[in-house]
Amino acid sequence: MAENTLQKINEIATSEFLEKGFRGSSLREIVKKVGVTTGAFYGYYKSKDELFSALVKPHADTVANIFGGLIENFKQLPKEEWAANMATFSKQGIVQIYEYAFNHKDAFRLILNASEGTEFENFVHNMVEQEIEITHVFYKEMESQGYKPYAFDPTLEHIIISGEFAAVFELIIHDIPFEEGIKCAENIHDFYEAGWQSVLKLDK
Repeated sequence: MAENTLQKINEIATSEFLEKGFRGSSLREIVKKVGVTTGAFYGYYKSKDELFSALVKPHADTVANIFGGLIENFKQLPKEEWAANMATFSKQGIVQIYEYAFNHKDAFRLILNASEGTEFENFVHNMVEQEIEITHVFYKEMESQGYKPYAFDPTLEHIIISGEFAAVFELIIHDIPFEEGIKCAENIHDFYEAGWQSVLKLDK
């Protein structure tokens, strides 16, 4: 019985948050639709914030770990192999993130469209910052190897990297079928990679 009630709370809360966003959703309305008292609700969650977190945090953490793990694996490569492998690792990351997000679409729609006012509202921004950080590590290593990568304006760099992540997550927002979505994710990466290669021009 308790498990069924928890499931109902989660399902109705997900629907409310997706429709109205975290800020616009009422805990009172969620409780009413579940058909339990507020006191009974507090036996499961202490607050609306805790409820939202329970719906998305495990999935946000998993994607953050996938992304962080790929970055660490890339950094473990011999540095003379970085230039040849950066695109491969980047594409692998984009595809893995898309696959996981597709399999947990409601959680990521909550993060992407309904998380304003929660600790998750900067989720994509934080991933962009991680990507910028490893990109700068990559630049420095390329310079030490005698390459002369193009020096990006920081604002332009942030916009370009944000654009790639936003494009991939648009596939989730618009509910693109999985096989089509995988191809789109790969094409998005290849499009941006071609742009990076064109601008960076890693010449010695």
